[in-house]
Amino acid sequence: MKINSQNSILNKGGGFELKVRIFDTENNVYIRNAEISINSFTTSKCDANGYYRVKARIDDELIVRHPDFETVREVIRVKDDILIQITDNPSYFKKSINKLRGKQQKIISPNYTQIMDSALFYKEKNLDKSIHFIEEALEANESKKRNANTYKVLGDIYFHWKQYDIAISNYKISLQINEKTETRLQLAKTQFLAKKYEDSENTYKLLMKDKLSNYEKVQVFEGLGDALSQESKDKEAKEYYERGLKLAKDKAISDVTLDINTKLANIYAREGDLSTANTTISITLKEASELPKKPALKVQQEVADFYNETRQYDNEIKLRKELLKSVDDPANKIDYLNKLKTDSINGDDNPISRFIGKENEEVKDSLTSQKLNYKIGNAYVQKANYAEAIEYLEKSVEEAGQKEDLEVQKHATRKLSEVYATVGQHVKAIQTYRNYVDIVDSLYIRKEQEIYQAKRLTKKISDYQSRITVLERNNELTDSKVSLAIKDSELMNAKSKTQLIVIYSLVGGLMLMSLLTFYKHRANQKQQLANNLLALKSMRSQMNPHFIFNALNSVNSFIAVNDERNANRYLSEFSALMRSVLENSDEDFIPFQKEIELLELYVKLEHNRFRDKFDYTIDVDKSINLEEFQIPPMLLQPYIENAIWHGLRYRKDKGELSIAVQKRDKDSITIVIEDNGIGRKKSLEMKTKNQLKQKSKGMSTIKNRIAILNDMYQDKVSVTISDLFEDGSGTKVELTLKK
Repeated sequence: MKINSQNSILNKGGGFELKVRIFDTENNVYIRNAEISINSFTTSKCDANGYYRVKARIDDELIVRHPDFETVREVIRVKDDILIQITDNPSYFKKSINKLRGKQQKIISPNYTQIMDSALFYKEKNLDKSIHFIEEALEANESKKRNANTYKVLGDIYFHWKQYDIAISNYKISLQINEKTETRLQLAKTQFLAKKYEDSENTYKLLMKDKLSNYEKVQVFEGLGDALSQESKDKEAKEYYERGLKLAKDKAISDVTLDINTKLANIYAREGDLSTANTTISITLKEASELPKKPALKVQQEVADFYNETRQYDNEIKLRKELLKSVDDPANKIDYLNKLKTDSINGDDNPISRFIGKENEEVKDSLTSQKLNYKIGNAYVQKANYAEAIEYLEKSVEEAGQKEDLEVQKHATRKLSEVYATVGQHVKAIQTYRNYVDIVDSLYIRKEQEIYQAKRLTKKISDYQSRITVLERNNELTDSKVSLAIKDSELMNAKSKTQLIVIYSLVGGLMLMSLLTFYKHRANQKQQLANNLLALKSMRSQMNPHFIFNALNSVNSFIAVNDERNANRYLSEFSALMRSVLENSDEDFIPFQKEIELLELYVKLEHNRFRDKFDYTIDVDKSINLEEFQIPPMLLQPYIENAIWHGLRYRKDKGELSIAVQKRDKDSITIVIEDNGIGRKKSLEMKTKNQLKQKSKGMSTIKNRIAILNDMYQDKVSVTISDLFEDGSGTKVELTLKK
């Protein structure tokens, strides 16, 4: 391999256009499918004469990659065209085996590069087509370097579709076949996104032993800082960020300095050095103003988040308002509409592609006017400037509704309801909270659809990976058969030895297949767990709308009769309950003692409304160590609500509600909820036809929660419901909870 140039005049000036050509001396052709990189810029396009054109400066490092030859690295010392001569590039010819001479020709598909280009072209557009081209490349049984490249591209495809665990597996296979710096660097990044921070740290440290370009060194330093920061090792993280920042400034690698500055500022703030953090952020903002518009907006958004985390709300509001002006710029809106039009033209009818593509677009397009208005409004709330907060929150709700951004609409609506309540506009607060509940219901339906789509994607990916595994095994078997056929005459005199080799190969193959089956099973289990957690999170975000609406109506009735004292007392107790429910909404389990406190507050509220309908008792066995038990939040509330609303409320005289917690054995307790109401059968008879058509969302949700929890935690909760008396009146709910 030779690298030639026309002259040796050093030039330390600014950037210039560098033309690079790669010549295959054996086949007497220019290679047109290489990958040319300088710092963060990469291209694989060349003109009719074979020239790759890149922007470069003196002392930049040129990197040339191709699956058929070793990566070329060269520091640019001259301002001239570069010619790279490849002398050991294998010839391209058809698959053939010369059995008569006992020799095996090198098997290389003439269409390999076209196949891989197609796989990369469809990577973001159509998962089915992209994987199809990967399978085609593996079926061709290419050289080791090409197979390593194929698995690396397969990892890149799964990386784009956020299937990080499978991407990691394919990057590791690629590295086992052929060690390459860029593959290991991508592996480290993927491990970080998969939240395997210790693995990511170890991979980055292993990379430090490789021969790296300056840009790759900066990436490694920044990646190590990110991983260590997530492991709460701020001192070490700061050291690597500072090393990366110094190298980036020395080598004029400007596209990463602002990101590292922002990360350093966050560490300074966590250490309590807010002065240094603010100085760093000021430098970052000044440098960002010199960038093109889109990168500058990204940096400004990160700085605004920093101001929020450090409670510098005035600075945050000022910066987000500037961002809002940029986002509302008509030119930007035209660009956005053109992008939608382009996506529509280039898209396909694959529902899973649309589902994941939408998800990726939401992640990338996080700088929206509705989100900025919400964050500005939230900052005003923190400053107790409620008039300004209401203005921006109302804008956020309206825009999020127009753009069907339910997540932002949900948060903005709830925050707006809280502000209305704070400033004493109770009617608006109630109406806004009703809107919030409607949005949560819509979001719940969308989450169910996303879970279904995620299951479909998981099954598809599992099928893809199974087919690729079979192809891999077939290739291994094909290679084995070819080798045995070629060496048949030589091995006739060593038959017993051959038999042993075959037996060991089969045993090894069986072991490998067993490991692959185990891995597939474990991957399915992980995906099932992720789906269950998502379902539980969606269910926990629900709260029975009957109780919420009726409670708010009670407040309204107090206000209507000018009973301000009772209205304030009831609203205060209701707010305490709602605050506790929302605080626990992200938890799978909470201490049982906290659940009892929530129930006491809930029953007290209901008793205040129906004093003439029932009295209640809550009895907890004192011999039970409540700290040993945990329970899903608000698991018991729907049963108690049913007892009051469908049983006790319809009695002519005052009834009784009993809640008892009893010790069953050393590892479990029983919660018994009894009421002497009219009973389930009579309650059903009293319902109107319209009510009969409606299903109880609270009870169906609780059944689904218990089913999923028992599936995940091995029958942790069991529930039985029966009539309390022989005449069908009264109801008894008995729930058993294990440690």
